[in-house]
Amino acid sequence: MFEKEIYIKRRSELSAKFSSGLLLFLGNIENPINFEHNTYPFRQDSSFLYYMGIKSPKLAAVVDIEAGETVLFGDEMSIDDIVWMGQQQTLNEKAQWVGITSLRPFRDLHQYLEKAKKNNKPVHYLPPYQSHNKLLLQQLLNLAIDEIKPSVALIQAVVSQRNIKAAEEIVELEKAVDVAVDMHRLAIKMTRPGMHEFEISNAMQHFSQNKQMSFSYPPIVTKHGEILHNHIQYHKIKAGDMLLNDSGVETALGYASDLTRTFPVGKRFNPLQEELYTIVLHAFKTAEAELAPDVAFKNIHLRACEALAEGLIQIGFMKGNAQDAVANHAHSLFFQCGLGHMLGLDVHDMEDLGEQYVGYTADEPKDTETFGIKSLRLGKKLEVGNVVTVEPGIYIIPELIQLWGQQNLHSDYINYDFLSKHLDIGGIRIEDDYVIQDSGYHRLGKYLEREIHEIYELKDQGTD
Repeated sequence: MFEKEIYIKRRSELSAKFSSGLLLFLGNIENPINFEHNTYPFRQDSSFLYYMGIKSPKLAAVVDIEAGETVLFGDEMSIDDIVWMGQQQTLNEKAQWVGITSLRPFRDLHQYLEKAKKNNKPVHYLPPYQSHNKLLLQQLLNLAIDEIKPSVALIQAVVSQRNIKAAEEIVELEKAVDVAVDMHRLAIKMTRPGMHEFEISNAMQHFSQNKQMSFSYPPIVTKHGEILHNHIQYHKIKAGDMLLNDSGVETALGYASDLTRTFPVGKRFNPLQEELYTIVLHAFKTAEAELAPDVAFKNIHLRACEALAEGLIQIGFMKGNAQDAVANHAHSLFFQCGLGHMLGLDVHDMEDLGEQYVGYTADEPKDTETFGIKSLRLGKKLEVGNVVTVEPGIYIIPELIQLWGQQNLHSDYINYDFLSKHLDIGGIRIEDDYVIQDSGYHRLGKYLEREIHEIYELKDQGTD
């Protein structure tokens, strides 16, 4: 946990945005894999962590605006719990650590909310994503499933706070990046022909757990980097393949890192792979240089797209004018996703609260229709304290190329005849994490090699 005063201040700042009512925060439960007592690893809800700081399951908290207090609802360990898990820090002790002095049994939550409703106090709550909490909201507030309507006011208030990372949060994020950097270096050094993808993934997991951290999301470790979220890791890799490694770790306090590097399985890229990697690296540096307060991230995305298109025109995959190609979205044949997203307590920070609130504004809403642009999670102007990823890429997806080719789509900009000879390339992505500052940006954590000669030097070092 952070210091008690941090959680008190966070709740106080949130409360100040409301004049009345209750702010209800539901913690997560332990979800069973195949029977009740065999559960997935527990992960607390990130907004609950942000304001309450307690990682235990089956908790709820109410910030009572008029009473000026926070009430924690949960149960102390029973003797049966102690028999199976041993005596642990009590819930009362955990509450004291985060400045909560009012603690009640979980069963009292329903009565507490019923009393508030009878007194016409509004109950604000965030969008539930666990099925358990959807059912719980129905019971607590006597709602049908289609009557669950999260509070836009609470969503916007939470987003405005969590969007701006405090100094202590940056420290945690730097820790997560530092471990991820060493984890990625290990992957580059150890990868060699004849291995399987899962061997690299397993080694990274072992490394991160030795640092008392865990993966912040299921890692993407694949020779098929053209599959954007590819979690299949059974392929045997050979010389001539590229390996895309998109992986990060999470600190004990829940803060995430998210890094990607693409590198040759053998000692070197082949000439075409080098050319394509150079194009992605140029787009990456182009986007990185644009990071600054008051700059719309969507504009940075489009500038990176133009850099990609310029490079693809030079090597013959595309043709025509790069700016026109991007304006017509022809580049999205090669770059189907967005340039980046917010990062913090979630690897896609606050995605559960809705991209329209986290990554966009009412004045400049998200484009949900245009291929490529609709996958851009962040588009609004950047602010000091935002933490974002930058991750351009080139993805050669044979099925998509075949579909567009059959439709003769964007034939003014795409050289289908030449492209059809190179459908086995895969995908290339480069990604780092940044905090926006008054002066522009600061790249979080240690430097992770990204220049071709730097990657070759790591490959030459090798490791067993």
